[in-house]
Amino acid sequence: MQAQAMLAQFNHIAGGTVPVLESIRDEDIDWRPHEKSWTLGALAGHIANLPNWCTATLGSSEFDVMDSGDDLRTEYDNAADIVAAFKASCERAVEALASASDEDLASPWTLLVGGEARFTMPKGAVVRGFILDHIIHHRAQVGMCLRLLGIPVPQTMGPTADYPDM
Repeated sequence: MQAQAMLAQFNHIAGGTVPVLESIRDEDIDWRPHEKSWTLGALAGHIANLPNWCTATLGSSEFDVMDSGDDLRTEYDNAADIVAAFKASCERAVEALASASDEDLASPWTLLVGGEARFTMPKGAVVRGFILDHIIHHRAQVGMCLRLLGIPVPQTMGPTADYPDM
């Protein structure tokens, strides 16, 4: 039951993220709201790759980010590539979640950085807190960037000032 609920949550969050990413204009890829902020393209690219953590989490008992290569931090040249990457990573995540059992989600998973354990939690908690909440967090940041750029902000969990009646 937990695995089915996790899959439903993932699909809901991913579905709300696509219109946000689709709202990014190519000419704004290198824009940043502040000198300390990521560019909009880097932020959106990070979102596009976050679902890949589902396969990394559900496919092993630990993961070292220093050994991850480019799979989790790819930057893209245009908005269409960001959307395509997000959809592709979501397909892989859905496959991993659909084949996960409740027992899989209850088993421990450890995040390592250079061999050093940063945390250990049940895989289900990692998917919910470290992946899904992470997507929501950065999706909201993109929404704020869209607002600052004068781009209508799509609905993700209900009406927005730009789409009040949808």
